[in-house]
Amino acid sequence: LHITVLASILSLIIYWLIRDSHRVRNLNGKHVFITGCDTGLGNSLAKSLDKRGFYVIAACATEKGGQDLRSCSSLSLKTVNLNLADSNSIARAVVFVTEETAGNGLFGLVSNTEVTAPVAPTDWLRIEDFHSVLDVSLLGLIEITLKLLPLLKKAEGRIVNLTNAKGLMAFVGGGYSLAKWGMEAFSDTLRIEMQHFGVKVSIVEHGFFKAGVVHSDVIEKYLLRLWNRLTPDIKDSYGEKYFVE
Repeated sequence: LHITVLASILSLIIYWLIRDSHRVRNLNGKHVFITGCDTGLGNSLAKSLDKRGFYVIAACATEKGGQDLRSCSSLSLKTVNLNLADSNSIARAVVFVTEETAGNGLFGLVSNTEVTAPVAPTDWLRIEDFHSVLDVSLLGLIEITLKLLPLLKKAEGRIVNLTNAKGLMAFVGGGYSLAKWGMEAFSDTLRIEMQHFGVKVSIVEHGFFKAGVVHSDVIEKYLLRLWNRLTPDIKDSYGEKYFVE
């Protein structure tokens, strides 16, 4: 029994030593760029890293989101407007990050994108419905990552892509699951390629967060809009009962 207890204590000590060896030291001067900081997980992460001493650059979709975040953070936290579906907006954000890092490179890029709707049976959708999700959650993520890679390589930094684990369950049509699976593949490939440059690439598959959940009434409104634009043939193939249930 005593040997078992001693072995358990020794295992815990080894675990703590290994864990502590992976903690980031000397946070002074380390810049982290986070997308999707208006609310939810990105907002909470920006506040947390700001308190820990990182130089946080938070990307917000709205000016109000940026103002609210700055009002409850330190003066070192900076915000920038970002629309991941707009290449010009991405280019402006990259210029801002480049100027803020002042030649030191970028220590961290955290991509937090969560565009869900529209979700519906696949033959209810048009190609623009897929674009509305993929242009932000996948292609936008890829574009801003590519443009920030030189700064990340310079600092031997790390890329952390956040994804909701529910997106890995392909239970409904639309771009949501496509974006999540695509992000996983992009991250896995990039991890191998960037290892040579000392850049780490990670995926965090988190669970449900209240701030990020799309409410059922929102989904219902999308479904009603999609149903109303369907051709009579497709409506007949499903039937009114399908939609009501």
